[in-house]
Amino acid sequence: MVGMTFGEKMFQICNYVGMTLLMLLMMYPFWYMIMGSISDSTLAASGGFFLIPKGFSLEAYKAVLGNVSLMSGFRVTLISTVAGVAIGTFFTATTAYAISKKRLRGRMVFSFLILFTMLFNGGLIPTYLLIKSLGMMDTYWALILPNAIGAWNIFVMLSFFRGIPEELEEAARIDGANDLTIFFRIVLPLSNAVIATISLFIAVYYWNDFFSSVIYINSKDMWQLQAVLRDLINNTNAALESSGVNVSYQRNISVFTVKMAAIIVASVPILVVYPFLQKHFVKGALIGSLKG
Repeated sequence: MVGMTFGEKMFQICNYVGMTLLMLLMMYPFWYMIMGSISDSTLAASGGFFLIPKGFSLEAYKAVLGNVSLMSGFRVTLISTVAGVAIGTFFTATTAYAISKKRLRGRMVFSFLILFTMLFNGGLIPTYLLIKSLGMMDTYWALILPNAIGAWNIFVMLSFFRGIPEELEEAARIDGANDLTIFFRIVLPLSNAVIATISLFIAVYYWNDFFSSVIYINSKDMWQLQAVLRDLINNTNAALESSGVNVSYQRNISVFTVKMAAIIVASVPILVVYPFLQKHFVKGALIGSLKG
């Protein structure tokens, strides 16, 4: 703050204080869940603030991790997320790349049709009937394909591709490269940032998706993690009993601590992945939104 006027120093101080308070306000709910999940069940039942745990117990995590339905939900969500990211990112990139080329006939029509889906859609009932008529009910395809490609992701990647110098592609084409070679060997290696951004968008969507399980899946064994988590939170005692946790053991835990532990367990995978993609995420989001 050397060389600043008194007003500028006060402005900086207010900025730091305001951002610190905002950060604490945003972090406290997650901290509250962590402290609540490791608190003693009898002490946690009293509620209140959880700046530090009230007692200490990991029984809630043992109950959650021992829940067969939750582990099944992890498996289904992991498979649908990995497959959805692979399929969604690939087709989003190929669609955006094709539309970014002025030589593509009818590209304005294609762009309009994609934009149209951002404003209007067929509705829940027609979508359900389509999935049913295709024979995808109670399968992984019902969880993956309907949400694989999003119009917003296509336009973000389209903006990025438009910023790549055409001279690179022209030089490669002079050397004999075709469109597929140019796309896979030149364009994609230059697009790591926006690909990481779109992949993270898609992964978060699939990881947090529970609506697809409720609509398209009848068997609880095929429920995604968020649907299982919803069932566990809404009816904790029944969910524990159905997973084999006996009543005498339930006396050592409480509904509150189990709910907190379940939310933490479901949130950890995305929180672990995000730091590795943060650098690419910020760069890709800025470039994709500003260029074009």
